[in-house]
Amino acid sequence: MEQKVVKKKSGVSSSVDSGDKDLRFIILHNDEVNTFDHVIESLIQVCSHDSIQAEQCAYITHHKGKCDVRSGSYSELSPIRLALMERGLQVTID
Repeated sequence: MEQKVVKKKSGVSSSVDSGDKDLRFIILHNDEVNTFDHVIESLIQVCSHDSIQAEQCAYITHHKGKCDVRSGSYSELSPIRLALMERGLQVTID
């Protein structure tokens, strides 16, 4: 199977199988409502991030406006997106 490099919206490149055409990303968008602590706690509980990863994603989102916080197929990401939205976070699947 052929490998290709995919540049994610965060600017980080990764190698994925070209046969995986359903690879999507949950994108966390910056808002003026949620605190850093709430965002970090949500990423730890919902996305299974460790505390350092969750903190880094929160700061990237704050400074760049958005950050991809999880990758997978749409069917894998949809319930995670809904759980994050229930916590008041602004997230999309791209």
